[in-house]
Amino acid sequence: MTLVVNIGTSTLELVQGDITGQEADGIVNAANAELAGGGGVDGAIHRAGGPEIMAACRAIGGCPTGQAVVTTAGALSARKVIHAVAPRYKDGLQGEAGLLASAYNAALEIASDQGLKTVAFPSLGTGAYGYPLEGAARVALRTVIDFLGSHPQVERVRFVLFDKKALAVYQQVLMEEAPTRRPGSR
Repeated sequence: MTLVVNIGTSTLELVQGDITGQEADGIVNAANAELAGGGGVDGAIHRAGGPEIMAACRAIGGCPTGQAVVTTAGALSARKVIHAVAPRYKDGLQGEAGLLASAYNAALEIASDQGLKTVAFPSLGTGAYGYPLEGAARVALRTVIDFLGSHPQVERVRFVLFDKKALAVYQQVLMEEAPTRRPGSR
């Protein structure tokens, strides 16, 4: 099931699936600060996109937590991969929410600057970096809703969630965060 909400003239979608198979202008990677590849979403994107992505990451050298950089998408169907670095979750008192929001916002700014109309995101920070799923969903959805409200050039943001649990949490949070918008499902 896909949950769709209109934000101004843009669309926010929640789906369960594999981010590497998404049709989007840009795919966001849950990267580490070294841009060195890794497991989870990062590893899947590098495997599916091929060595061109890693070569581009090596040329950039790194990316601070809370920021994002853009590279080729290699063999992926997307035009670009945006590598966003989420914080490692400690206790929620070390500025993690601000850094997570900054990572999402930086990725969206790059998408806008690059002319990418459609962007697919994973749930940043909720894998190996340990960010609690509900808290991460709240930060992610608030940040994206706020951005889309003032940047109509990004026409669609799709959160591609790995499993049913993550999808259910994101759906619940979206219903709480966007109650005045008319969500539909398909």
